[in-house]
Amino acid sequence: MANTSSAKKATRKIARRAAVNKNRRSRVRTYVRKVEEALAAGDKAAAVEAFKVAEPELMRAATKGVVHKNTASRKVSRLAQRVKTLSA
Repeated sequence: MANTSSAKKATRKIARRAAVNKNRRSRVRTYVRKVEEALAAGDKAAAVEAFKVAEPELMRAATKGVVHKNTASRKVSRLAQRVKTLSA
């Protein structure tokens, strides 16, 4: 347990940031899942629309530090590739 007042404040700040990051990560997973479901259903139009919403959400998470930039780019790239093969 933290003893000093500054350590206690740091603990409170960390808890707030963790809650925000958890919320953002959840949003990203939701949007990615919607793309995955559209791909699994074979619905090209829905997959394209879901991907258009998921891509900026992933990159926003990267700029906010929720996920690493390369991780977000990799996920966007792989989703885009799957959406493209679905339309081919």
